[in-house]
Amino acid sequence: MTEKNVSKIFDKYNALLTGHFKLSSGLHSEKYLQCALVLQYPEAAEALAKELAKKFAKEKIDVVIGPALGGITIAYEIARALGVRGLFAERQDGKMVLRRGFSIKPGKRVLVVEDVITTGGSTKEVVEVVKNAGGIVVGVGCIIDRSASPIDFGARFESLAKIKIETFKEGDCPLCKQNIPVTKPGSRPGRS
Repeated sequence: MTEKNVSKIFDKYNALLTGHFKLSSGLHSEKYLQCALVLQYPEAAEALAKELAKKFAKEKIDVVIGPALGGITIAYEIARALGVRGLFAERQDGKMVLRRGFSIKPGKRVLVVEDVITTGGSTKEVVEVVKNAGGIVVGVGCIIDRSASPIDFGARFESLAKIKIETFKEGDCPLCKQNIPVTKPGSRPGRS
């Protein structure tokens, strides 16, 4: 699957939104990739997950984990493609943790995944959750990499597509200066 194929899937489901958005990173943007519009279709989720899973198939992965909410579906689908457990980490008191009886045994080989990565903040938090549990992060993957510059996760990083979408700090945002109402479509609570 090429980047062009990934873009066609997002176009098909009208998942590239235009407006004034506050991302979960706190940055502002005039474009937002709403992966949920794509991942709600099992055939699309399965196809994207299988492609991302192929990039890590030789890593002998024991567990796949993603951050709630954006990483839940893709983590599950990649885990299914690899035939391993699929977990998610979620925020509790503002900190990413394992809940719901989920655990990672020391020495287990873990793939951390996300739908879209912009700054990598949530993904890095999940990497720390895995390390704190004694797991070994063997890779980080995402469907869309929209980061402005390379991010060091301390493990191999792969994406299905790289898309450049300009982001702004709130004080430098031209959309704010035009008084265009802002929408917060992300999944990180408490950041408005």
